[in-house]
Amino acid sequence: MAGFSTKPVVIDGAGHIMGRLAALVAKTSLSGQRVVVVRCEKLNLSGSFYRNKLTYLNFLNKRCNVNPKRGPFHHRSPSKIFLRCVRGMLPVKTRRGRLALNRLKAVEGVPPVYNKKARKVVPEALRQLRLKPGRKFCTLERLSHEVGWGYKDVVATLEARRKIKAKIDYKKRIAEEKMWKKAVRKAAPRLKTYNKVIVSFGLKD
Repeated sequence: MAGFSTKPVVIDGAGHIMGRLAALVAKTSLSGQRVVVVRCEKLNLSGSFYRNKLTYLNFLNKRCNVNPKRGPFHHRSPSKIFLRCVRGMLPVKTRRGRLALNRLKAVEGVPPVYNKKARKVVPEALRQLRLKPGRKFCTLERLSHEVGWGYKDVVATLEARRKIKAKIDYKKRIAEEKMWKKAVRKAAPRLKTYNKVIVSFGLKD
């Protein structure tokens, strides 16, 4: 669609309220923009953990009596739960809605593909800005783990490794920038002399 980049917008889901972020992501996707949401396990849900757990356990009891394979499908991973939330806000029975859903991608953690890309936040969906101080909330990671998601420790380990590697890369980049600035300062007097010689001989254009 005209006016939108073919490159996806990468959103860091950490600290966002799931419902508010899902609404904004759904609207953006319908407009034609590709969206990737990383760190879905760090999404927040308003309300206490106990209340949210009871709500989800009640949802797990819902099934098709004729043939359970028809649905509803009860996802346990944070990314799938978030995608299902967005799906409920899209007109998926139309071609426009299906294409919008295909433009979305949600993952746990930050895969290497998106590690070097700028991750954005959505102020309209941040918990610290939208939820009253003192209100209870829980993380999607804990809820998913309690209802059957078995990769909490795996994702936590990979995230810890990624942060350590990112810190090392950052220190290395800062050191290289300092060396470059030092080299430029050292070479500045020589460059000035060299330019003066060129100008005096009339070699410069």
